[in-house]
Amino acid sequence: MTDTSNTSTASATTDGRSMKELMLAGEYYVSSDPELTEERERAKDVLFDFNAIRLTRRAEREEIIRGLFGHVGANCWIESPFNCDYGYNLSVGDSFYANTGCCILDCAPVTIGNNVWFGPNVGIYTPEHAFDAAERTAAWEHSLPVTIGDNVWACGGATIVAGVTIGANSVIAAGAVVTRDVPEGSLVGGVPARVIRPITEADRHGFPIAR
Repeated sequence: MTDTSNTSTASATTDGRSMKELMLAGEYYVSSDPELTEERERAKDVLFDFNAIRLTRRAEREEIIRGLFGHVGANCWIESPFNCDYGYNLSVGDSFYANTGCCILDCAPVTIGNNVWFGPNVGIYTPEHAFDAAERTAAWEHSLPVTIGDNVWACGGATIVAGVTIGANSVIAAGAVVTRDVPEGSLVGGVPARVIRPITEADRHGFPIAR
């Protein structure tokens, strides 16, 4: 959530918890809270610098991502432009690759395994706005985590929404909107995405694989 137009709501609830604490607990919170707004703006400033750096300056780009994300494994590469909300809720494993236009709204934890590849314009959206119009206008929302297992390929334009877990070794077809959990080793596609078929030994071409 990036709208900062409503900043008048108190930053703490009646039980003393801050809006950030409610957000991280998966409960409803006000996204225009001043603390959360400041943290999003700080992340946007960092990403402005990241997206402006030439791709050949790999060490500088990697240093920025490592400072922004909660965890980054070895051999992480993210193309520009890239966008996220906070950064600290993002954890990526080894050999993560995100093609251009990736957008991850990490209001809840987003945990990505090893050898995960994103095509262009992949989106992961953890927040859900309130359905009631008045509550939504007052910036109430809640956020649910997203987990992606090892060796997943999300093709171009795929969208993964709040609360979804994607099993290891799966493929998300181009343009799919994933609204429910994906079993391990599955090909899913469509809007909303459904399991098309399992990925089996028949999909192996016999290419040489370096060990």
